[in-house]
Amino acid sequence: MNDESDQSPKDRIFDLRDGDESITDILQRIERLNAIGIALSAERDVNRLLEIILLGAKELTNADAGTMYSVTERKTLKFEILRTDSLGIAMGGTTGVTINFPELPLYKDGEPNLQMIAAFAALTETTVNIPDAYEAEGFDFSGTRAFDQKTHYRSKSFLTVPLKNHENQIIGVLQLINAKNTKTKEIVTFSPQSQNLAESLASQAAIALTNQKLISDLKALFESFIQAIASAIDDKSPYTGGHCHRVPVLAEMLGHGVNDANTGAFQDVRFTDDEMYELKIASWLHDCGKVVTPTEVVDKATKLETIFDRVNLLDSRFEVLKRDVEIGFLQQKIALLESGAQARIPALEEELRQELLKIDADREFIRETNIGGEFMSPERQDRIRAIAKYRFIDSKGEERPLLTDNEIYNLNIPRGTINPEEREIINNHVAATIKMLDAIPFPKHLKRVPEIAGGHHEQMNGKGYPKGLTGAQMSLQARMVAIADVFEALTARDRPYKKGKTLSASLQILGFMMKDGHIDPDLFKLFIDKRIYLEYAQEYLAPEQIDEVILEKIPGYVP
Repeated sequence: MNDESDQSPKDRIFDLRDGDESITDILQRIERLNAIGIALSAERDVNRLLEIILLGAKELTNADAGTMYSVTERKTLKFEILRTDSLGIAMGGTTGVTINFPELPLYKDGEPNLQMIAAFAALTETTVNIPDAYEAEGFDFSGTRAFDQKTHYRSKSFLTVPLKNHENQIIGVLQLINAKNTKTKEIVTFSPQSQNLAESLASQAAIALTNQKLISDLKALFESFIQAIASAIDDKSPYTGGHCHRVPVLAEMLGHGVNDANTGAFQDVRFTDDEMYELKIASWLHDCGKVVTPTEVVDKATKLETIFDRVNLLDSRFEVLKRDVEIGFLQQKIALLESGAQARIPALEEELRQELLKIDADREFIRETNIGGEFMSPERQDRIRAIAKYRFIDSKGEERPLLTDNEIYNLNIPRGTINPEEREIINNHVAATIKMLDAIPFPKHLKRVPEIAGGHHEQMNGKGYPKGLTGAQMSLQARMVAIADVFEALTARDRPYKKGKTLSASLQILGFMMKDGHIDPDLFKLFIDKRIYLEYAQEYLAPEQIDEVILEKIPGYVP
């Protein structure tokens, strides 16, 4: 165990009193240390970062083997990466080979585990340099001996270095095994220069790992916040629940489809990881402006719904109307009896029966119309106006029309349950989305999130909203979110005025929208060519929605 705490790592790197290396050799290793440090600061992938640390340390110290441990919240050391060159062992990191070794406990029965060298280094925050493990005292090398016996290896020199972050917390341990003489390849003790280089690398590595963890934690916090907003919007209305979660799925599928395209319009287009992440975040936030949309508009499940469904009021009026008709009948019947014209009563009764049947039929028509649908014909709208001409006597004894102007207006909504004024309120959610996102200081790699999220109701022909952008004025990602938004809405099963459409029906509508200049034709073709619709359907659609799709029947699609 070496203790040279009176010297800084930088000073000790140049201490040659115990080594046979030249200044040139050490300067070359310092140059390599600097290069490794630069690589550490640029690497974002944690697994690759850990590999750079371990492989760099092995290179700097000419070690045959090495292990990277991380300190867990369970107060253990977890194997992250393991390498032994002479045995051809490469586990953990980017290798894809899982390390199944049990974690090393830092404490046993509540007491510090000072018998295991890696745990000792972590607990005491001390570098341990052992010339020969088989001759060392005070440490338990039984596991090492068992490994050697099984693999015919000879673990000899050990250099174990703790990694301390900026808060003076030990976050990991770097262990190097069997330093080799650069000329004879003989196993030797790790020199003071090697120890100093390893400690310097460990210091840089701790900073890099801490920075990466901070970035990862901030990213996780950011995404959780975004998803919480999306969940709140979905929860705001039981009729669009899940929309904000499903649109990102479709958008990312399209993104991967573009990246995988080897022919066609996107064969030369490749999204970077940052651009894919930008697409993901924008998709999650595309409807964030709905937080300002009134609930009574978002939740308008029927045409007559405000705070409550007014169709029940109309039911009461129909009952009053029937009462008035029956009172009129009884008055006429009495008059006939008094005048001795009883023979005319059967015809009067038949008129009453027919009138009541007509009123019941009109009431049922109102109930059916109130639900909304994909299309309401002019003939049906005329019938609403005719029904409105019924007159009834209210509780004040005043004669009133059966339907108010507002009720006629809403019942004659041609598509869905939303009237034009309410549609304008809902459409305003895009402008609200852009306003909200423009106010957020997104980092450079997310600068286009407001444009992507705010463009999902724009159209290729410039007839969309809120800005009336053409396809050429929209980013490719914005056009992707637009298709994702439409297809999710078509197939959604939770809308108040319609059932979720089948795949074939949805693709037919999507085809007509493409021909009318609403959506990007190249993305539409990719959506079908790559079977993205089917990949999505198998996870999110009901079995009865997944019907046979005949590609030749999709409008505008050319295989």
